[in-house]
Order: sequence, then C-alpha cells, then structure tokens
Amino acid sequence: MDIEQNIWGFTPQGEAVILYTMTNARGASVRLTNIGAAVVSIEVPDREGRMADVTLGYDDFKSYFNDGPCMGKTAGRFANRIGFARFELDGREYRLTPNCAGRHHLHGGGEGGFANKLWDSRVETDRVVFSLLSPDGDQGYPGDLNAEVVYDWNDDCELEITLYAAASAPTVVNLTNHAYFNLCGEGGDALSNVLQLHAGHYLETDADQITTGRLVPVEGTPMDFRAGKPLGRDIEADYEALRFGAGYDHCWVIDGWEPGRLTDFGSLYDPQSGRRLTIRSTQPGVQIYTGNWLQGAPRSRSGREYRNRDGVAIECQAFPDSPNKPDFPSSVLRPGEVYRQTILYRFDAE
Repeated sequence: MDIEQNIWGFTPQGEAVILYTMTNARGASVRLTNIGAAVVSIEVPDREGRMADVTLGYDDFKSYFNDGPCMGKTAGRFANRIGFARFELDGREYRLTPNCAGRHHLHGGGEGGFANKLWDSRVETDRVVFSLLSPDGDQGYPGDLNAEVVYDWNDDCELEITLYAAASAPTVVNLTNHAYFNLCGEGGDALSNVLQLHAGHYLETDADQITTGRLVPVEGTPMDFRAGKPLGRDIEADYEALRFGAGYDHCWVIDGWEPGRLTDFGSLYDPQSGRRLTIRSTQPGVQIYTGNWLQGAPRSRSGREYRNRDGVAIECQAFPDSPNKPDFPSSVLRPGEVYRQTILYRFDAE
C-alpha cells in the first residue's frame, strides 16, 4: 500500500489542509482530507479495468467548508436529525444548535459540526487516522468527546472506516461517513445504479423528516429494495414519504442487526460498467439520500455544476432522533465506554 501526503492549501488562519492518496497494488485509490475527515475520491476499475472516480467531490478544498451536501465528510457528534434540537439524558435537558428547518438539529450543527472542523491527521503504516476533540458544550452536547476516524484500504479494494469515540460525561454519539456514490463515474446517470438493501422496514417520518418511532414494512411500497432495483424506478411515485423527502432521504432498518457485529447491508451496482459496491456495517440503520438538493452545491472536480440526484449517499448510522426515541437502539455513550462502529465498502466488477 502506498500513501502519499500533500498540502492541498491553507486556511485563512494558516492551518494546512492535507490531501492523502492511498493507492493499492491494482492502482485503485482513495483520497482523503483532514477537512471533516472526508473522502475526496475513490477510483476503482470497471469490468474492463478502466478506472473512474465513483464518488462526488469538489475542485477546490475551500468548497469543503460549510457546504450543504456534507460531501464525503464525517458527520457528528450526531449524524442525521434530532427533533426540535433537544434531548433529555439522565433527567437533564440539553438544547442543541438548530440548523434544519429553523428548529431541528442536523449532522451535528451545521457550521459547528464535525464535518466542518479541521481534524488532526497522521499516517500509521498502511492507514490514515483523523482525530478531533469536541469540548463540553460544543453545539450544546455534554462532555468532552475525543473522536477518531481510521481509514484502511487494501488490495481487494475494500475501504474500511472505523469510527471511535470516548466521552468525559454521558452524551449521545452517532458518527457516519457522508460520501455520495455514482458507480457510472462523473456525469453518468446515478439513478440507473441498482440498489439492493437487506431491509424489510424503514423509519416513518413527519413532514420535517423527524422519525415518528414507527417502523413501516416496505412490502408493496416504493421503499422496497430487497430484490434490488434502479434508484430511479420509483423515485417519482405518489407516496407520502417520497414527497416529504423530495425523493429518497430515509433510514432503513437492517435485517438481522446485532450490536457490534458486521452485518451485510446490501449493494449498489452499475449494469453498464459492472462496478459493484457491497456494504457491511455494525450500525442498525442506513440513510439512503439520493442527492435531491445537490443543485447549487460547489462545482465538481471537473468543474461541472452538480444537478439534483447526481449521486446517492449511503449513510450507515444509528437511527435518527434516537436520543428522543427510547424504543430505538441507544446512542448514549458514558464515561469509560468506547464507541466503535465500522463501515466496510467493498468494490469489485462483474
């Protein structure tokens, strides 16, 4: 494994923005940056061996700060939504930074969230490690939180993302990666990618996309991806959940999930190139977001303007608003405990 480290630029405060390139024996590569501990690009071969970048990204490092799409970055302290920007823990209410629909909390607080921080970073032999200290009261969360994101890339084109955290006081944590995929490569039709999910239920939401606590069977709905289908097949269906999200922007409940065990989530496949992405994770849910609001985002790496639905985010995570839903798997982290979650993306072609 070869890891190249370069300075991509400097912030106005003079801090270095680092670009890491991890290249395996097959010539496939992953690029990372310390802005939001982000995935910048993933280049993998198709069935003929032709390389293409299968993630979305920007042409300028400055575009990664405070962008709406959270492009490729690590979302936290709590990925996804916390309703009305508040939760109660051990009898005390905590109020968070509202940055969604004027009253909810999304991805850890917008500009103040983990995705917009410059993380410490280092190379450890064949891996890249990012670390961040979130102080007590950061965006309203209790306790100091030490977070770490470890990226491993191997010759089988497996990208393993391991997310760690430890806290000085009881708090809530939900970390994920927010990469957008298009296995066709840039400019291709992302909605032609075939998604398959091992999920018989999804989480119902209200019109603000805050989970209600109800698990809805996918059977007979446009939310059924168990057999696999193109993302675009049912995306315009007359269905309340799709109207709320302006397309897919929902959390599916993974069948057979057990805490701490890597579970097969499903796959994404491009019939034209043969590229396939297989997903495994220790998390109970996966938010599928078809980039319904990408238009107006910073320019792509080639300089083209992004269109809505140019990529799909596959966010392995805890259930949204779980701090306010006692029946959901707990996202509470207490002193002395170690938060550890794994996401494994495996790329091949057939």
